[in-house]
Amino acid sequence: MFVSILFVCHGNICRSPMAEFIMKKLVADRGLSEDFYIESCATSNEEIGNDVYPPAKDELRRQGIPFTKRCARRMTSADYGRFDHIVAMDYQNLRNMERFVNGDPEKKVSLMMSHAGEDRAVADPWYTDNFSVTYDDLRRACEGLLDEITRSHEDLRRTRRSLP
Repeated sequence: MFVSILFVCHGNICRSPMAEFIMKKLVADRGLSEDFYIESCATSNEEIGNDVYPPAKDELRRQGIPFTKRCARRMTSADYGRFDHIVAMDYQNLRNMERFVNGDPEKKVSLMMSHAGEDRAVADPWYTDNFSVTYDDLRRACEGLLDEITRSHEDLRRTRRSLP
């Protein structure tokens, strides 16, 4: 199994990098790091080159989630071909991604909270200043996405074994 995931938000300094590092930790905890490639990006140019927003880093530290220095980057059309799953934090991100995903013919794009069984956005802590609520949402959705992916790959392995 090799799976690539791209998390997307407006500026790539709060929600999407938090999701990136949460998912990397979850994957590592399950011993699956070799099977996943995880990244994050923005739909805007506003924060390009900036590191994760300090209050987001503080929340990751409080939760025991390791992170590294990184530079915000903007999504490109090439990302659609590079990633198996492209996960948006809110509906505006989905709209802003349209120019990069060309109608999503391979059905790679999803809304983050749909992986936690909810049809809603992840609140942007840049505006709410509530990084712990955002963390809790991202954690639940990352766990759901990881469970979906691992179940899907188990189903594929079972199907392959049963083929003549």
